[in-house]
Amino acid sequence: MEKLHLLILVLLPTLLGLPLLYICEILWLRPERIRRKLRNQGVRGPKPSLLHGNTQEIKRIRQELASDEQKQDTNNYMSTLFPHLLLWRETYGPVFLYSTGAMEVLYVADPAMIKDMSHCTSTQLGKPTYIKRSRKPLFGEGILVANGDLWAYERKIVAPEFFMEKIKVMIRIIEEASVPLLEGWETMLDNAGGSREIYVDDHLRNFSADVIAKACFGSDFTTGEEIFRKLRQLQTTLSKQDALWKRLPTKSNKEIQKLEREVRSLILDVANREKSINDDDSKHNDLLRTIVDGARHCPGWGGGTAEDFIVDNCKNIYFAGHETTAVTATWCLMLLATHRTWQDRARAEALEVCHGRPTLPDADALRRLKTITMVIQETLRLYPPASMMYREALEDVKLGGLDVPRGTIIQTAMLMLHLDEAVWGPDAREFRPDRFAGGASAACRPAMAQMYMPFGHGPRVCAGQNLAMVELKVLLARLLSKFAFSPSLGYRHAPAFRLTIEPGFGMPLLVARLP
Repeated sequence: MEKLHLLILVLLPTLLGLPLLYICEILWLRPERIRRKLRNQGVRGPKPSLLHGNTQEIKRIRQELASDEQKQDTNNYMSTLFPHLLLWRETYGPVFLYSTGAMEVLYVADPAMIKDMSHCTSTQLGKPTYIKRSRKPLFGEGILVANGDLWAYERKIVAPEFFMEKIKVMIRIIEEASVPLLEGWETMLDNAGGSREIYVDDHLRNFSADVIAKACFGSDFTTGEEIFRKLRQLQTTLSKQDALWKRLPTKSNKEIQKLEREVRSLILDVANREKSINDDDSKHNDLLRTIVDGARHCPGWGGGTAEDFIVDNCKNIYFAGHETTAVTATWCLMLLATHRTWQDRARAEALEVCHGRPTLPDADALRRLKTITMVIQETLRLYPPASMMYREALEDVKLGGLDVPRGTIIQTAMLMLHLDEAVWGPDAREFRPDRFAGGASAACRPAMAQMYMPFGHGPRVCAGQNLAMVELKVLLARLLSKFAFSPSLGYRHAPAFRLTIEPGFGMPLLVARLP
């Protein structure tokens, strides 16, 4: 017994010390190594505290600079959503370092470094681990958050389904999905004498959901609508979740788990219907069939099942394929409503290209929608749906002459790049679609084309950008051919960050039927 007591006395300090050493490594030693290496290369930034990093300072800056609800111009919301980044950039320049406590974040707005980031491979830069953990109920291990070989495999099977030749086949599906939207608004206007206020964002979200459900998954409207409704609830609940309590059985966490189970069940029902369709049946959906087939041959799934692979990638595509497009369409209509000259120009083009018909005559007509394309590109510049890009250095990398150590979180604010007067000129904050008359590469200062990245950049550029652009062109052409849009006195400009940048209080517009 005495030997046992002696053994316990010897081992107890070691057993107690290991967790303390691990905590010390996570909260202090590892961040300090990253911080020292970057500081030694001249990177500056606010001084962090031991446990909280700069999080308390971020809260203080937000309270001081954003609580008074500054009168921001229509196309700049950095001052209310991310005032600390604005302040630190003014203080420390386009590259600075700050801390969240357990993570060192390297903010990058330097063109040379951004260009180098676009050339990094998926094994060098990937999605941060903390994002994968915090958004796991929404994204799982799908293409939006996976890294390494798994991401490369997912990209290989998903990306070809969004090549332009396949997107052209979806145009009729997009037009068909717009019919309930147009007819619904016409009925509302008939009952209101031809003009009324409509909160357009929810209507646009339903339209985009119907497109992605039918075009990519072949599911019926009812099933698709239910999946999107629950994903929307999951997104909203996650955006309010306190990371400190995420593992406890709180009411919010129970709701997240419930929604996650329900979304999984709905998606598997759609996938099982797809499995039951014969290969020679022309009605089966290529993308869903590709994901189902890919689940059988996926390497290195990390202990997950084939069902996990199907559910996670479908959730990723459902979310990314409709949420970002719907939000962009909403901002497009807001900007056209407040810039009537551009609305008239876009409408005249739509009527000319469509020859007064309710549908596009052919896929080539999309190329002739030059004004509408410029409007979309300028909207994406001013309101990039994913305004922040985060990457984690999965190994030591060199960016613009700076040695970035493994484990560093790299952050880039697309909006700040898109409003940089050094890149876009003194009118950077103005809605001026004609800057894109010569294409995106000619819209900004020479050698600065990499600073325009509404769909991301590098190997992880959005695979669905072709579908998003075609969907937006078709939708705007059809809406502008039937309706006129004006600002509503009920609109409160307060963009909110909920994974995407969306109107904080909805988007009411005055909609009138054209004579």
